[in-house]
Amino acid sequence: MSDKVIIIPTYNEKENIESITRTIFSLPEDFELLIIDDNSPDGTADIVENLMKEFPDKLHIVKRSGKLGLGTAYITGFKWALERKYDYIFEMDADFSHPPEKLLDLYHACNQEGADMAIGSRYISGVNVVNWPMGRVLMSYYGSLYVRIVTGMKIMDTTAGFKCYTRKVLESIDLDNIKMKGYGFQIEMKFTVWKKKFKIKEVPIIFTDRKQGTSKMSTNIFGEAVWGVLKMKILSWFKKY
Repeated sequence: MSDKVIIIPTYNEKENIESITRTIFSLPEDFELLIIDDNSPDGTADIVENLMKEFPDKLHIVKRSGKLGLGTAYITGFKWALERKYDYIFEMDADFSHPPEKLLDLYHACNQEGADMAIGSRYISGVNVVNWPMGRVLMSYYGSLYVRIVTGMKIMDTTAGFKCYTRKVLESIDLDNIKMKGYGFQIEMKFTVWKKKFKIKEVPIIFTDRKQGTSKMSTNIFGEAVWGVLKMKILSWFKKY
């Protein structure tokens, strides 16, 4: 059994799931992979279950009853990983927007450089985003700036979803108390880790928008992040970390 597991939430990712799985398993580190599938009508889970015959000890799946939100998918995955005593728990997307080879850099940041959480960052060395319309780049970049101003965090890419946590970080967090469900979840997790004074390192990546399948981004998700950040900051004044 590896001490490293990557959690990928899926909803209608049949175009990407086999390819991302094989790419991860071809890397020169021994990663395991946990798919959290929200009852994808396109048969994503069937493809994963078929691949599990080929990779019985490395590929795992948790099937949920429906589309329950990104945050709850990751929390399900975190609990699963903590129960099985993995030391390094990764988050990434199925669609190759997060370059799989950079998993090695995130792991190195935690395993060799002493980071408690490593973030694959689009904004730590300029703006490294490919194939996004300018409006979305600006929304994301200034969204991160807004989060930094409101929270005081020194993290450049506050909404990044490509990360490595050490087990002690996730064990220290009351996962049932994480409130935000969409992309705000990524901010709330970073804010919690930062407030607990863990060591955070940003690793530069080039983010490439998906070529296959459909984006899950929506204005509701963005709205939750905007108002959720303000609420989160105010509540933090009355909370002990």
